[in-house]
Amino acid sequence: MSIASESDLLGMQKISEAVGLTLKHMREYAQPGMTAKQLDEYGGKLLQDLGAKSAPRLTYGFPGWTCISVNQEVAHGIPSAHKVLQEGDLINIDVSAELDGFWSDNGGSFVLGHDQHAHQPLVDASKRILQKAISQVRGGVRIAEIGRLIENEARKSGYKVIRNLAGHGIGRGLHEEPHEILNCYDGRNRARFKKNSVVAIETFISTASSYAEEQQDGWTLIGNRGGFVAQHEHTVVVTDGKPIILTAANGIWE
Repeated sequence: MSIASESDLLGMQKISEAVGLTLKHMREYAQPGMTAKQLDEYGGKLLQDLGAKSAPRLTYGFPGWTCISVNQEVAHGIPSAHKVLQEGDLINIDVSAELDGFWSDNGGSFVLGHDQHAHQPLVDASKRILQKAISQVRGGVRIAEIGRLIENEARKSGYKVIRNLAGHGIGRGLHEEPHEILNCYDGRNRARFKKNSVVAIETFISTASSYAEEQQDGWTLIGNRGGFVAQHEHTVVVTDGKPIILTAANGIWE
């Protein structure tokens, strides 16, 4: 969507704060021994208390209020009662929701407890690269150049990117134009960011895989060459200068 009025901006700020705070509180609530379902139910209650509706549940009938991916799961992990969180797990929580006709999306990966499997450098790289990518987003910039930046920064840090997952436009629906804000350079994409548009920018930084493959459950994505992936995501408003980060309440850069 494009922010055309003060009410548009206020609507986006309200839903973005809701998903941001939900992500932040879920990350703080997670404990070893807890199931992903317990963590998800907590997140669902937070969204409900804020008046928001789970976007993946509303849009796709996803079996959870949020997506919770653990260790080798790249994205869209089902928050099941069989998934028990362990000390040192690499966990990704993705929270998106709707409120009063406005939609927002954010996500973040983190290590649960002690980093006994040395995932923290990957998490830190993903955070750092997202921060650098968002700092370069402004009206008139080619979308493909942000993908080039993300891939180059990942390579410099010794990592790869997932090439078939992407950020996207958002606002009046969960996924809007532009649909392909990739983590890699696509020279065929001539589109540019537009001032006042709302987009979700996300990183998918990988230790081994370059593509995500859907599993038999019809939701969970796993890397084609294994390894681990860290993802971080903010919803932002594009301006002529520094973007407005709507989901800053999630604290993923803290």
